[in-house]
Amino acid sequence: MANVRTHKGITPQFGERSWVDESAVVIGDVQMGEDCSVWPMTVIRGDMHKIRIGNRCSIQDGSVVHITHASDYNPGGWPTTIGDDVTVGHKALLHGCTIGSRVLVGMGCTVMDGAVVEDEVIIAAGTLVPPGKRLESGYLYVGSPCKQARELTDKEKTFFKYTAANYVKLKDEYLNGDQ
Repeated sequence: MANVRTHKGITPQFGERSWVDESAVVIGDVQMGEDCSVWPMTVIRGDMHKIRIGNRCSIQDGSVVHITHASDYNPGGWPTTIGDDVTVGHKALLHGCTIGSRVLVGMGCTVMDGAVVEDEVIIAAGTLVPPGKRLESGYLYVGSPCKQARELTDKEKTFFKYTAANYVKLKDEYLNGDQ
């Protein structure tokens, strides 16, 4: 596939039943788990550090997932790591950050270098998570820069697995040619 590219001898690896739209681009040191989906016009670029994506993750249209390279300013750099059952909304930017499991990254969010998003977090659409910020589990975050808005409801916490499963189902339609 022309949209899955080797860089410096490292080719992206995909778990079983994962799907990458033909207009998306995945480059280099990227490992993705099972039942993941990468939607149109998305770029996942592991060219100067690694990107690890768990199971049942959906990286939606126009999103960018990149890393922070190692340098004199940041000797170790920062990979980007995404846990399981994560939905990354349209046009999100994840850059050298850690995203836990069961997280919803809203449309148009930016999560910057060294930021850590713990498990079970909702990041509202358009939110900016500044470099090095830690988002505590169980909360909704909003704004630019982000602020903790409130605790998540029990209903919201069930949404993480629901939305992940919904995108697995939709991805399967594409894999099976049912579009």
